[in-house]
Amino acid sequence: MAKSTVVYWNNIPSPYFVARLNAVADRGNVDVEAWFCERLEPDRSWTVDESKFRFRYRYLPGGPVTVPGLGRWHVNAPLRLLGRSRPDLLVSLYGEPAFLLGWWLARAAGIFTAFRVLPSRDVWVHRTWTNERVKRWAFSRVDGVKVPGPEGAAFAARYGISPDRIHVVRQSVDVQHWEQGHTRWLSERDRIRHDLGLSGCVFIYVGRLLREKGLDYLLEAYSALSGLGVESSLLLVGDGKDEARYRQMVRERALRNVVYAGFVQQDELPRLYAAADVLVFPTLGDRNGLVVEEAMASHLPVISSDSAGDIRCRLLEGVAGHVVPNRDAGLLADRMAALAKDPQRRARMGEAAASLVAAKSHEGYAEDFERFVERVLAMPRAG
Repeated sequence: MAKSTVVYWNNIPSPYFVARLNAVADRGNVDVEAWFCERLEPDRSWTVDESKFRFRYRYLPGGPVTVPGLGRWHVNAPLRLLGRSRPDLLVSLYGEPAFLLGWWLARAAGIFTAFRVLPSRDVWVHRTWTNERVKRWAFSRVDGVKVPGPEGAAFAARYGISPDRIHVVRQSVDVQHWEQGHTRWLSERDRIRHDLGLSGCVFIYVGRLLREKGLDYLLEAYSALSGLGVESSLLLVGDGKDEARYRQMVRERALRNVVYAGFVQQDELPRLYAAADVLVFPTLGDRNGLVVEEAMASHLPVISSDSAGDIRCRLLEGVAGHVVPNRDAGLLADRMAALAKDPQRRARMGEAAASLVAAKSHEGYAEDFERFVERVLAMPRAG
């Protein structure tokens, strides 16, 4: 029986995307090719190494343009869809005209189509009557959607797609990488902390240094810890357009033991997780935020805001950490203080976190992806 052929069209080759498609390619049950709009976006610092891609890929002709009032959009031409070697299924994003044009060309050519759907948050998206109407039009005509969990499913259903066309494919991380990193660096934890100037309970944040990530509230909460007599440090890992603003805020508030590590590639990140005690993820609105799973696989408890996608399913309250309302710096400080004062509780939560995340491997993603492809292709075309 011939393999199903799938083109998966993404904006850039992010580390998570590459690792997942490598897992799909390694299993060999689906013939997958990736299309990318560009190699890297300006606000991303990842290393892209095509020699590690184990799947076919191409960068589409065209490139990004800046549209006044609308931001940066990709303008790419997916003309190969109408060629001889067209796929059985096109999986794509949908939030820009280029993706919608490619989806429409594929649909018109008789190719099955699906959208990758994550719950979008108002802090990142400017909603207008026009784009909401376009989404309803497109979602009523696509053959399937790929979602990570109940919030994504509810988001897709809101735009009119039939529930039987919504397919859950788990979000995944390289669990083995983080577990091995934890084992590798734990014995050097004290040295790493000394070299970085960290002491007490170390709270780590990993991500872009942006207001939308809730860092104002993290710094407010961290400031409150000193008034509670809690010895702690804050390790900020990442870069971003608001970094200078946060450095100034730290100086103005005379916050002690705040350490900036800059952007760190995934190969080097386990070393910093080993030096930390708790991950704090205070986002004002993330579609997912896989640093949560990275930290859990590294045996760390997590305190997250309630504005990360499906977070209450991913992070069990009181078991592997805590979920707090976004912008609630007071409750965030209380949760941070409680964990800082109780190392045994931190250890229990860290072990529970590692157990919970064990099933979120890239191999598991590949299994879900194969079922998703099979189910989309087995259904009648959308109306």
